[in-house]
Amino acid sequence: MASVWEPWNAIVLAGGRAVRLDGADKASVEVHGRTLLAWSLDAVIDASEVVVVGDPVPTERPVTFTRESPRHGGPVAAALTGLDALLRPTAYVAVLAVDMPRLTPHTLRRLLDAARDPAHAADGAALVGPDGRRQLALVLATDRLQEVRPDLEAQHGMALRALLEPLTLVSVAAVADEHRDIDTWRDLRDIG
Repeated sequence: MASVWEPWNAIVLAGGRAVRLDGADKASVEVHGRTLLAWSLDAVIDASEVVVVGDPVPTERPVTFTRESPRHGGPVAAALTGLDALLRPTAYVAVLAVDMPRLTPHTLRRLLDAARDPAHAADGAALVGPDGRRQLALVLATDRLQEVRPDLEAQHGMALRALLEPLTLVSVAAVADEHRDIDTWRDLRDIG
């Protein structure tokens, strides 16, 4: 298995429409007095470089902000825009939604370990909830992501599962509430 010190990058997807949150800026929504973006940046604290695909806001750590063009192209367009904004590509890149405040550095380490484990011969790893559903918390081999990348026109509105379909991803079971995301005001209330 690769060294735990092998550098990796992260892309935080923070520019969605948040329709079920009445169009609120998800990155700025607070859980326990901290923004969802702050929670996400804590989860990827070990990343060498972080790109946030969304509107720029003040952060406690240096990050690069970018936007997909045209805006609101969906998670595939956002992830690939983030990939293009990285200054120093690494072998692996984490891609996560900004609305998962229970992700931790330990979550990302487990995903990285699974993705890098030669026994799996995988292209990456995905966090899965208790229902077996894949969450938008992924670690992907950067070269494989580039290989399956669709042209610019096809990226906008493309379903994430369509992008990931040709990739072999190891499923990493969520611990406790890691898999929980905030799509509605009720989710925010219930995240506790």
